[in-house]
Amino acid sequence: MASRIRRNALGAELATTPESGVDFRVWAPNAKKVRVVIANPTGQPREVLLASEPGGYAAGFVAGVSAGARYQFRLDDGDLLADPASRYQPDGPSGPSQVIDPSRFRWTDGAWTGLAPNAHVVYELHVGTFTPVGTFAAAANELAYLAQLGITTIELMPIAQWSGANNWGYDGVDLFAPHHRYGTPDDLRRFVDRAHALGLAVILDVVWNHLGPAGNVLPAFSARSR
Repeated sequence: MASRIRRNALGAELATTPESGVDFRVWAPNAKKVRVVIANPTGQPREVLLASEPGGYAAGFVAGVSAGARYQFRLDDGDLLADPASRYQPDGPSGPSQVIDPSRFRWTDGAWTGLAPNAHVVYELHVGTFTPVGTFAAAANELAYLAQLGITTIELMPIAQWSGANNWGYDGVDLFAPHHRYGTPDDLRRFVDRAHALGLAVILDVVWNHLGPAGNVLPAFSARSR
């Protein structure tokens, strides 16, 4: 079945129509066939062939899949691979991706309008070492202290999923997924929401010019990524 109208070009998106399911879309120009493999905790995984689209894309709508479902892609008859546009890797980059519904989160920062350019007093924060626990939730509990110090802007060091437990963040391989040891995407949203409630801006240090040495699936999807 052809792809539904999407908000983003790639990844897994919940249907915006009354029909329950997920629209999957991936760029894999070198593959002759692309299948999405959806995990089944109580039985055999569900494997669905995606339709080819112009430009090297493969896409398809799979009914009956909901938020929280775990999935991977199979290119031709190869190994299972994470979604390059995954929003969350609950077991790390070598495990399955997870369907995320960002609309479930209830923001409370509607009054937040940001800071003037000359009002930024920046604190660079490494989530993994900022607290003994090393999570978004634990860091959020300490934001009031930073606000009292006179900090106005939190700069998160890179949080994209990498392979392994501890890292400065500059070896990310799933650029749309927060590192699973830090918490879920909603944990990150709560961190930002709490910061805004305290008058703190949040900015993100990112790495766009390279990927980490382990857990990077992009070369499997296209030789152009090598």
